[in-house]
Amino acid sequence: MPFDNNETEGAWRYTVTAGRRMRRGYSTGSCAAAAARAATAMLFSGQSIDQVSIDTPSGVTLTLPVENVLIGAGSAECSVRKDAGDDPDITNGLDIYARAALSAQPGVTIKAGRGVGVVTKPGLQVAVGRPAINPVPEKMILTEVGAVLPPEKGVEIEIFIPDGERLARKTLNSRLGVIGGLSILGTSGLVEPMSEQSYQETLALELKAVSIEHPGPLVLVTGNYGRTLALEHFKLPPQAVVKIGNLVGFSLDRCRELQLQKVLIIGHIGKLIKVIAGIFNTHSRVADARFETFAAQAALLGAPKETILSLQQAVTTEDMVDLLAELGGPGYFDQLSAKVSERASAYLFDEIAVGSVIFNFRRGLLGMDDRARSLLEEF
Repeated sequence: MPFDNNETEGAWRYTVTAGRRMRRGYSTGSCAAAAARAATAMLFSGQSIDQVSIDTPSGVTLTLPVENVLIGAGSAECSVRKDAGDDPDITNGLDIYARAALSAQPGVTIKAGRGVGVVTKPGLQVAVGRPAINPVPEKMILTEVGAVLPPEKGVEIEIFIPDGERLARKTLNSRLGVIGGLSILGTSGLVEPMSEQSYQETLALELKAVSIEHPGPLVLVTGNYGRTLALEHFKLPPQAVVKIGNLVGFSLDRCRELQLQKVLIIGHIGKLIKVIAGIFNTHSRVADARFETFAAQAALLGAPKETILSLQQAVTTEDMVDLLAELGGPGYFDQLSAKVSERASAYLFDEIAVGSVIFNFRRGLLGMDDRARSLLEEF
């Protein structure tokens, strides 16, 4: 079904995320493939076109506007504007360009132009030294260009993004070893709004790249405060630290796949208390057992009934931490850290040594277990 910006689009055009009806978009890979096909068609016809249709791996046919057309002697170029739908994508509204030039070599060759990154580190889906155009978008470009390329003719496709180098500074690209611009991404050709899958794919790539760059213990932090604690308080090397958000279990699974030996988790107690309860996606929509787990741990410490009731009536995690600090003293949070590590180690079948550090916003660093201290000493 063609894509346009009308409200008459098919049901595929929308999805429901967290109870909200949201609009899907299309990927930079789709834009690059569409621009490449349009540029090639104009190169050999000499005629300007204002839209182009491509097939996506998802089975959806996109019909996209073609802009910034320039036809010259032996080349043609144009752009397709990225529409990320309702996803807060940094590339939304960005013009993705393709230039098609005659080549003496039959078939299609692809190169990265200005604003498209080049891979400089191993661990990604693209080999070192190659343009940062992922395999699916590359296949889409080859397929779409091949569909309009006359028999026995050759064309060189240059993908470029004039503003790509500037925008790349706001992404993880440099951390992943992609230098000089943005990556051309996409696996389905479409963009799912607020997609956890997209975040997981990016996180998995970062974990792999960091594990190659830093062979020692890996540091998983749940947010910006944890990262600041790791870098400024503990003076840990930035290349060893990965922000994982709520995806504790997903990140631990990737660490196990990478055959890592040691992992240090630094997180807010409101998130890591859930790990003690066996909850490894700590987003509140998935599960929220903070109050119950705090109360259970207080009971194990011998807290009176009144304290347990106060914990369950507390409005915030910060308030519960204050109650626990009065009950058990500073050493109590070391015990909680040890329980986080114990549960995470069990999740990993004890194949990775795990240490944990917990904090909150009101008091800062709360506690850590002995393994965390040992791992910090290694740094």
